[in-house]
Formats: sequence, C-alpha cells, structure tokens
Amino acid sequence: MSETIQAIRGMNDVLPDEAPVWEFFEDTVRAWLQRYGYRQIRLPIVEKTELFVRSIGEVTDIVEKEMYTFTDRLNGESLTLRPEGTAACVRAALQHNLLYGGGQRLWYAGPMFRHERPQKGRYRQFHQVGVEALGYAGPDVDAEHMIMTARLWRDLGLDDVVLELNSLGSAEARTRYRARLVQYFERHAADLDEDSKRRMTTNPLRVLDSKNPAMQPIVEAAPQLLDDLDTESATHFDDVRRLLGHAGVPYRINPRLVRGLDYYNRTVFEWVTTRLGAQGTVCAGGRYDGLVTQIGGKAAPACGFAMGVERLIALVADSGRRIDAVPPDVYVVWSGNGTEAHAWKTAEALRDRGGRVVLHAGGGSFKSQMKRADASGAVYAVVIGEDEVASGDISIKPLREEASQQRLGVEAFADRYLKKNSGGI
Repeated sequence: MSETIQAIRGMNDVLPDEAPVWEFFEDTVRAWLQRYGYRQIRLPIVEKTELFVRSIGEVTDIVEKEMYTFTDRLNGESLTLRPEGTAACVRAALQHNLLYGGGQRLWYAGPMFRHERPQKGRYRQFHQVGVEALGYAGPDVDAEHMIMTARLWRDLGLDDVVLELNSLGSAEARTRYRARLVQYFERHAADLDEDSKRRMTTNPLRVLDSKNPAMQPIVEAAPQLLDDLDTESATHFDDVRRLLGHAGVPYRINPRLVRGLDYYNRTVFEWVTTRLGAQGTVCAGGRYDGLVTQIGGKAAPACGFAMGVERLIALVADSGRRIDAVPPDVYVVWSGNGTEAHAWKTAEALRDRGGRVVLHAGGGSFKSQMKRADASGAVYAVVIGEDEVASGDISIKPLREEASQQRLGVEAFADRYLKKNSGGI
C-alpha cells in the first residue's frame, strides 16, 4: 500500500471546526473596510518575477531566499508565487489606468507564499488582508490607516495590540543616514554576525532589523534615522502624530523600525503583541511613494498596510471569544414508501424561504436519523413518513426545547418558525 500523501510542510488545511473563526474574521474585515470606503481588487497569485525583484529589492531576504520562483515551460518566463500583495496591486492599478481619475482606496485578501522555516505564526502559505491608498500624498491617509486598524482591533475584541511608529524620511535623508550607519557598524565589525556583515554592504538599514539576540546591544546603540530627517519628512511625521493624538490612538516611537521591504519611505508602522511569541507583528505598513515609478508608472504617492490573517485569528481564538458554526435551522429525516421525493421537495421549499436545511443522506432507521439530526445542531427536525406524504404536510420536532411534535404545512411552518429562528430570513 502506498504512503498517504500529506500536505506540504508549512501549507496548512483549515478544517470545518476551525472555519467559523475565519468566517467571523473575514465578515468583520469586509464590513470594516466598507465603512472606510475601500473597494476590493482581486489579484493573480502568480506574477512575473521581475515585479518583485524590482519592487521589493534584489538584496532582500524575500527575493534572495524565500520566493517560490519557477520557469514557465511554454515561454521560458520566470514566474513567482506572490510573496506579498502591494507590488501586484500597484501593477494592476497601472495596467488598468485606475489612477487616471484620481486616488484609489483598494483592498485585497488571499494567500501569499514564502519559503521560510515553518513555525507558529509563520507559514510557507499564509494569508494577508492588504489595504492600499494610491495617489494620496498627505499625512491624513497615513494616520487613517492606523486609526482604522485601531477600530478593527475593537471590532475583533482584541486589546493587547500596540502601535509602533517611525519615519524613514526621504531618499536623501536615508543616504546621509546610511553613511553614518556604515561608519558605526564598521567600528563594530568584529561583533557583527555574518548576515549583518553582508547586509552592511548592500542595505545597512536592514541590520537594524536583526533578530539575533547577540546583535541587540549593537543595534540599540546605533545612530537614529530620526536625527537625519529632512524638514519636509519631519513635518509629515509630526502631522501624522498630531492626527493620531486627535483620534486618541496611542503609539510608541520605535527608531529601529525599518520594515523588511525596500520600497518604504517616510511613515512606517507596526501593530505588535506579546501574545504570539517571536512572531509578534500582526499588521504592518507605511508610505511607499517611489514604488509606482519603480514598477514603471508615472510618479504617484502611495501608502498601505497588510495584516497577517493566521496571527490575528490566533489572537481572536486566544481572547476566549467563542465563535461557533451557524447551525442549520432544519434537519429533514425521512423513511418509507414515497417519502424520498417528498423530503427533497420539502427541503428545497424551505431553502426557498431562506432556511438553512440539511437533508438526511445515507439511509438508516428513524431512530438513527434523529440522532444525526440532534448532533447537527439543528433547531428542528422535519419528519417525513408515509402519513406525511399522504397528507402533504410535515411533522415538526423541536430539538432545542421541550415541546411536542406537531404537523403543519410547509408554508405555515416557514412563516411561524423559520422567521423567528433563522438569521437568514
């Protein structure tokens, strides 16, 4: 006998008992985004590799180590499973001229792929909700993104999530800061790990993002980019903070916050928690005014963020909030000559009235079918035997309260009971 095929490591199934919390999260997010005027865009899972090399940065860990890249056998093109969504969203906006009429508030959701070492909160196939505001230059949109995520945490019932904030300034400011940072790290070259030594010559800001505990004293003592901000970036950052203050959203400045993608400038932020161990970032983003040009479009400002769905769902589950599957209104049991056709007709008629209906399948005695009905969580069992076929009615057995069985017509049952008990009617 051949060995049972297993899922790929780091790519997980969501089982029926786990799905309700995902549905709750997705429904909450959809309603929340509609309240802020963001419209959904649906993007391909596979893009040209060049899109991510050009946008994320050729010397980033994502491009160098983590992308799932392959060659198209038909035309020899290099293709990649998307490791993040911002670049694809900007590509779509440019390709379809979405910015022609002004700014766009967009959102998307779905799986992303990175070949990382699987651990709690970090998977090779993971899911994100991404939010992008394209064509907006002011600090108001930066602040909006942080204010609206603060509302989402309230909607989800999360209270142990903290906002960290920083500014990366302009390209010119980062160039000045980069020189100071390289000088500093060169003085501590003997204490740098190999990864940091490599990054020091390619992207020294990424050394500040090191997760190596031995590197933390060096990182903490490094020069701060905030000291090199140009006047315009400093004013922008002050305005973001002022707006957060008006909205009553608390935050803390984290001068080491640089984000892992090269396209960010000015405002960057992360929402973090201590409840998920090392994978404490649940939402992150910022401003990326140069990305549209990098991808080949006419210069346009942009700002956005992405949320890790698995991490947020873990927080929701950990909060103690119970989220159960919505049970059926009705479980239809049937047995006897001519009952099958009547059962099918009844089930469809109740669904026409908005009911959530499970029709018994697999045969069995009335007793065994009633056990299935009770286990389904249904509010009522609709019982169909030969007597019900003869009369054209159905028998109703309440399953969640002490009440006697009664016989009714399908329409009378739907009008009297389903409207009272079903969220769908």
